[in-house]
Amino acid sequence: MNKKTLIGPFKQLLTMTGLPMKGPIADCELVVLEHAGMLVEAGKISAIGNFTELSEKSKDAIVHRLQGDHVALPGLVDAHTHICFAGSRANDYAMRNAGKSYLEIAKAGGGIWDTVVQTRNASPEELVKGIVKRANRHLKNGVTTLEVKSGYGLSITEELKMLHAIKKAKEVLNVDLIPTCLAAHMLPKDYSGSAEAYLEEISSVLFPKLLEEGLANRIDAFIEQSAFDRAQIRPYFQKAKAMGFEITVHADQFTTGGSALAVEFGAISADHLEVSTDREIELLANSKVIATALPGASLGLGCGYAPARKILDAGGALAIASDHNPGSAPMGDLLTQASLLGAFEKLTNAEVLAGITFRAAAALNLKDRGQLSEGLLADFSLFHTNHFNEILYNQGNLKPCMVWKKGELVFNKHKG
Repeated sequence: MNKKTLIGPFKQLLTMTGLPMKGPIADCELVVLEHAGMLVEAGKISAIGNFTELSEKSKDAIVHRLQGDHVALPGLVDAHTHICFAGSRANDYAMRNAGKSYLEIAKAGGGIWDTVVQTRNASPEELVKGIVKRANRHLKNGVTTLEVKSGYGLSITEELKMLHAIKKAKEVLNVDLIPTCLAAHMLPKDYSGSAEAYLEEISSVLFPKLLEEGLANRIDAFIEQSAFDRAQIRPYFQKAKAMGFEITVHADQFTTGGSALAVEFGAISADHLEVSTDREIELLANSKVIATALPGASLGLGCGYAPARKILDAGGALAIASDHNPGSAPMGDLLTQASLLGAFEKLTNAEVLAGITFRAAAALNLKDRGQLSEGLLADFSLFHTNHFNEILYNQGNLKPCMVWKKGELVFNKHKG
């Protein structure tokens, strides 16, 4: 028999329900419950309402009574990360800030290939250890669902090593890991054939293994001059779709074209979008593709943000993710990055919070989280404050004091 747990009272509980998937959201549209309680059973929310009334109706429940003021938010969803890697690219960061170009850094031994070499040299155990360490840091920052990409292996064997490491890490973590295959990150320097031949090999050999071993049901590709163009990726995506994979795209980071391909293939999301123009924004807004802004990459590279305000005003669905990776986005703090994006792009608090909760869940095609409502996963974070506006106002400096995953308390700041 599953135990019932009553948690509360919360000073405020933001349900993030009743809000549109696309377009702008005003702060006045947020559903904010005062003196609320949450009844949890079998990892899901069985009721939300007035704490006193729930106490009277659920006398058989175990009560987790909170002391002081707490604001409850749905567990954050980080829909785009690269936290499976080895090594550091601190030298790249220093060179970039000193004015060196991407090509100059690559010629000096930096860039993506540097991480590929270090990741290939790492043992599976080292990769698992790194994933667990970074994922737990995200969890303490309120992230209860975390997408993780491969893409630093760039061969059949090494991509499998990465995806097995992600699967292994998932077994020991309280945060949900959503694996994505990014074997089309760039053409490996040690591959003797053409880009077309490499993609054909990956899709013919690796794709079936992903399905057989349950390693990933999502395929990503980097559409960029330094990686693959649309003509090269089109057959790759065609095969992925035919095999039942979901598609996501690294799009419009330095040049446009990727978001158009994302719309063409009905991708779940198009991520980056720093250089998207009005044409790309219109395409995305008139599609079901979730536009995912990655402010961490803008901060890491010192470039402009994705046009988040324009995307929303055009009627698009905006998610916000950290892009946590060793090269362009080493910070990996979703709440800080989302707060800064909100300030620079003039997003309402409701739009920012939607972008890291239910709209981010949609970017992973997950319908059981991102909101606090009966029947959904009991994933939520508590902030020791008396008003939800304080969370973004502190720009990531106000961290969760408790994090709950599937109804279990998995992080308590007061207990280490």
